[in-house]
Amino acid sequence: MIDLAKDLLGLKAVVTGSSTGIGRATALAFAERGAQVVVHGRTLSLDLQHTIDMIAANGGHATAVACDLSNGQQIETWIDRCWSELGEVHAWVNNAGCDVLTGEAANWSFDEKLEQLWRLDVRATLSISRKVAARMQAESKRANVEHPHLAGNRSVTLIGWDQAWQGMAGDSGQMFGTIKGAVMSMTGHLAHSYAPEVRVNCVAPGWIQTQWGSHAPEYWRQRAVSESLMNCWGQPADVAHAIVNLSAPTSRFISGQVISVNGGFRFGGSLPVNNQV
Repeated sequence: MIDLAKDLLGLKAVVTGSSTGIGRATALAFAERGAQVVVHGRTLSLDLQHTIDMIAANGGHATAVACDLSNGQQIETWIDRCWSELGEVHAWVNNAGCDVLTGEAANWSFDEKLEQLWRLDVRATLSISRKVAARMQAESKRANVEHPHLAGNRSVTLIGWDQAWQGMAGDSGQMFGTIKGAVMSMTGHLAHSYAPEVRVNCVAPGWIQTQWGSHAPEYWRQRAVSESLMNCWGQPADVAHAIVNLSAPTSRFISGQVISVNGGFRFGGSLPVNNQV
């Protein structure tokens, strides 16, 4: 791994949904830059432990706090545990979402998928963001003597989807466009509600080679390439670095924004001549 400057030394971050994919890459990116991290999964799975082991192998530090975020009754206690692990929280990333494209969920009906996406990706995200931002707002005015550059600088980052506001045909477009459009919309409202102590932004990934993308049929592989000006899939690390940069104190004047990470969206989606991923 590249030995990045520890410019986030002293920063304390929570990354939800960090067992795999973008969440794992984000936790790793925070730790590489010196942050102390709490990682999260629905359960204390082997995948989540692997995230912790990867961070430790690179000299970082992380602990895990599991919770089923679709169960609203558990959220308050889980947030308490995250705060207890870190003492205070400077950066919170609401990355957890319902995977309805792989595994058993891929066979659910449209309505079943939509209901689960609503419970986790929208309702839980908004509830968690409100609770977390309120705590951050209350603690941000306390002086941080050891790391004064972190005082009064808290951030919450949400995860959207670049095509939510552009339109995409089919069940996936209707589901994810509706769900992630709601997340992207709540960003500005939360930013207004908790400013100036807490910044709220949203990162909207494009075609990213996560678990589904790694095994996608050829049609979707070609489409992913054709719709990016970079002529390739994005990687989880590409999104992770955008999230971490937005969470850093150097981004203190960025709030209420939805930022696409998609290599530049090519409207029309004409296939490039050189479309190797």
